[in-house]
Amino acid sequence: MLADSAQAVAGKLYVLGGGWSMTGPAPTPSALAIKFEVPWEAANRKHKVRIELLDSDGQPVLVPGPESPQPMLIQADLEVGRPTGLSPGTPLDSPFAINIGPLPLNPGRYEWRCTVVDANVSQSCAFTFREPPITVRIPPPQQ
Repeated sequence: MLADSAQAVAGKLYVLGGGWSMTGPAPTPSALAIKFEVPWEAANRKHKVRIELLDSDGQPVLVPGPESPQPMLIQADLEVGRPTGLSPGTPLDSPFAINIGPLPLNPGRYEWRCTVVDANVSQSCAFTFREPPITVRIPPPQQ
């Protein structure tokens, strides 16, 4: 889910201004609120997570980097342990929140793609970055 801000605390997601799919024209901070549901048999081991911002052609979005533009990419490890007393076979929730500063995007359609690499499972969330409004100036009447 796209949001204005998000936190993952004590197994829960706290989302502010969530559920939008259109933003801009000014760059503003945003957040990704993600709930992973980890199957019982995938618990107690590390999983590589890759979150990338793609343009409407499926190409990585480049953002300013320390030396040159680089893809907007977030990589993380996800590991969920099985709590004692949980019935075998029960899937495990793992909330994940990422707050992102303003990104210099051009007007258009984008998607955040989140992939659990070793499971080859992807989910995406698309949004539109709007164009600035057109300003029309009408000259004052001539006298």
